[in-house]
Amino acid sequence: MRILVTNDDGIDSVGLHVLASAMRAHGEVVVAAPDGEYSGASASLGALHLVQPEMRQATVAGIDQAWAVTGPPALCVMFGRLGAFGPPFDLVVSGINPGANVGRAVYHSGTVGAALTARAGGLSGVAVSQAVAEGDIEGQGSEAALASQHWETAAQAASAVVAGLAADWPARPVVVNVNVPNLPADAVRGWRYATVGAIPPRTLTEVTLVPKAGHRGAFHLRMAWGDKQVLPPDTDGGAVERDEIAVTYLSGLVAEARDSTAMDAHLDALVGMVKRP
Repeated sequence: MRILVTNDDGIDSVGLHVLASAMRAHGEVVVAAPDGEYSGASASLGALHLVQPEMRQATVAGIDQAWAVTGPPALCVMFGRLGAFGPPFDLVVSGINPGANVGRAVYHSGTVGAALTARAGGLSGVAVSQAVAEGDIEGQGSEAALASQHWETAAQAASAVVAGLAADWPARPVVVNVNVPNLPADAVRGWRYATVGAIPPRTLTEVTLVPKAGHRGAFHLRMAWGDKQVLPPDTDGGAVERDEIAVTYLSGLVAEARDSTAMDAHLDALVGMVKRP
């Protein structure tokens, strides 16, 4: 199996290096990650008619081929699918992100965005994130918290998920979002298949406009964050709060059927016809 490993925290992230090392047990590993921070980039590629991305060789211990790319993780995945890093890949694994990517944070996460982009290109993707000891806000951890990360626990969880996929390969590409508590492996209380919760552990509650000195009509946006939430135990965030590994399959590119006679009527009036399945 050929595995592309990426992240949204940049080529120098410790979590990326630990994850890449763990993936060596499952096949040939190539690392292609952003050259800098792209947290919150979701599945963005950038304006393709404007960007002029570049790639340079990088060093990741134990990995024969590693690249730093001047662009977000989704762009790394797209370039991988198009052959920039050699023969086709079988799987994309993204992470390890410092900070859980749960609840609505999955919409904004570059870690998850890489896995979603993999699926859009016909590959399965696994996104791996880990809670942090403090500052877990919308999927991000503070620099001070990173020194106490139990990266190996998240790497072992990722390895177990990839081993499971390899043993029972899905008929269609899937996205598996894995969130791991920040604990030694022997302290984790278990794991569960979880649903995507409505909110992450902490959320933005207020934005205040502060005038920017010397710039008339310009303002700084000062953000305020709420208290840590207690989340339902069957959700991704709730499982991690209870020291469990949360495994969540994110829904695919499938149209949802919903009848709406009011919508039908408005569209009929607009174009004079209606298409029925």
